[in-house]
Amino acid sequence: MKLSEIKKELSTLENVAFVLPNGSYVPEHFHVTEVGLITKNFIDCGGKVRKETVVNFQLWDANDFEHRLKPKKLLDIIALSEKVLGIEDYEIEVEYQAETIGKYDLGFNGKVFTLLNKQTACLAQDQCGIPVEKQKVKLSEISSQTNSCTPGGGCC
Repeated sequence: MKLSEIKKELSTLENVAFVLPNGSYVPEHFHVTEVGLITKNFIDCGGKVRKETVVNFQLWDANDFEHRLKPKKLLDIIALSEKVLGIEDYEIEVEYQAETIGKYDLGFNGKVFTLLNKQTACLAQDQCGIPVEKQKVKLSEISSQTNSCTPGGGCC
């Protein structure tokens, strides 16, 4: 989800809620402790220089159980971060503390924001020797037309 998308959704909501990939909710007394811009400059395993930029939201829950972050307040925090940090319309990455800091992509299911598991990937599979996934074919679907080998046919 891009920053413009969360702003659009927030403008239609009465409450802000986040649900984790396992279906449990981030406690409703959470805080957004950071809205930032993260730029990652790196070289992939194939030697290609890459750059990724995301808007980072950090969620945190404390012992102030009466706290509730309203959509207008989060929109104000986003507006300030855009002004001060020059944040543009990048994808959003959410950090949330469980056993360790987890990083999630952000989605929206029409009611609440969904934290989506992120996955690692090789960005240069052609350079790493990772085999291309073989096409799976059922032997029963292979036609036995005229392309079968015959003695002296030169196909073997």
